[in-house]
Amino acid sequence: MSGLRLAVIGVGHMGKLHAQKVLALAARNSSVVLVGVADLDADRSAEIAEEVGAQGVTDFRDLLGEIDAAIVAVPTVRHYEVVSETLSAGVDVLVEKPIAATIPEAEKLLSIARDGGRVLQVGHLEWFNAAMRKVASSIRRPRFVESHRLGPFPGRATDVDVVRDLMIHDLDVIQRLVGEEPARIEAIGVPVITDRVDIANARVGFPGGCVANLTASRVSPTPMRRIRFFQRDGYFSIDFLEQAVVIARRLESGPDGRREIDRQRLEIEPEDALLSQLGSFIEAVRTRTVRAGAAHEGLAALRTALRVIDAMPPLDDLQ
Repeated sequence: MSGLRLAVIGVGHMGKLHAQKVLALAARNSSVVLVGVADLDADRSAEIAEEVGAQGVTDFRDLLGEIDAAIVAVPTVRHYEVVSETLSAGVDVLVEKPIAATIPEAEKLLSIARDGGRVLQVGHLEWFNAAMRKVASSIRRPRFVESHRLGPFPGRATDVDVVRDLMIHDLDVIQRLVGEEPARIEAIGVPVITDRVDIANARVGFPGGCVANLTASRVSPTPMRRIRFFQRDGYFSIDFLEQAVVIARRLESGPDGRREIDRQRLEIEPEDALLSQLGSFIEAVRTRTVRAGAAHEGLAALRTALRVIDAMPPLDDLQ
């Protein structure tokens, strides 16, 4: 396939970043072109269109006959509407996480993509983080996982709770590496600024015995995106913000016969995760094979995220 024609639907904060990455890739690769951007806000659509040198529309349907693939970055409540129509028009889709607002909507999107032979990829970005890519293959049968994903209130993405906004990234990573969904979940969450949960903690147990403790907050002053895996042969600490990895392994014995811990910080070349994700999506469109961010994995992450929310006791029940 040559001259792959792309559009970005929804050009708020993330959509603008996506459009910029498509433009950057198109500048290096003439076989990719940004045809247009769409946003319900006419002024925003025109502004971003002018910035990236593409046409701007308010109705995404006006672009469907002119493109081969689309990146959908509209609010979660509109994912089903936009993605379903785009797939049905014969267009491949990369949709921002979560895949949809509800399980039935997500399942229907998978069905539409499968029946139409379309690529449907979900934007679980951390799989394209250089640190994650460096050690993913070394993480095997972890016994305990701890994650912290914290940051200040963004003033956006508040159409969903913090679990589907932030924690879902770590749920997705853990589930893929463990290879199963949780058997049991305990959770607590509190709304702080919005009327939805803004800070949450979940403890999830997997059938194979792994236990994970996850904390997510969008009301914390200091950003943190870190996950740690503990397994029989080592400990892996991944800092997504710094794109850094620390590995600790037990040595069989030290000079005096005592066991010691070997601690190593890996050298990692920082990468642009969003650009890497775009490259993966384009490769999937061309080869018709999704290697990362597959729709069924996005569905699994959403399923667990909603179970976390359901496991939270009502605030009135807390003493």
